[in-house]
Amino acid sequence: MLSFIPSQDSQTIAFEVNETVTKEDLLKLKRAIEEQFPGDQQFNAFAIMQQVKMPTVKALIEEVKIDIKHWSQYNKLAVISEKKFLETMTGLSNFLPGIQSRHFHMNEMEQAWSWIKE
Repeated sequence: MLSFIPSQDSQTIAFEVNETVTKEDLLKLKRAIEEQFPGDQQFNAFAIMQQVKMPTVKALIEEVKIDIKHWSQYNKLAVISEKKFLETMTGLSNFLPGIQSRHFHMNEMEQAWSWIKE
């Protein structure tokens, strides 16, 4: 389930993921991105990943479609979690052009916000 949380930065969409992400969750995220950051406006993402389970197949397909459509808009991605696989995935995404990503632990949320705002 994906739920939006208050953002500390006008150029950042903030959300929390708990359990399994569905296609409907990602469609909700897509609508929020398109409303808050129309056209080619760049934005950051602040994602708190709680007890995350593998997304559904439909969700994975929807995520790829969202990523392709908004690729040039992504700026920074802060992933906050205690999951080792998410830390690894976040590090790997730094190799993708145009995106800066960084993993933070749950007790580092303020550092994550500071990094996003730099």
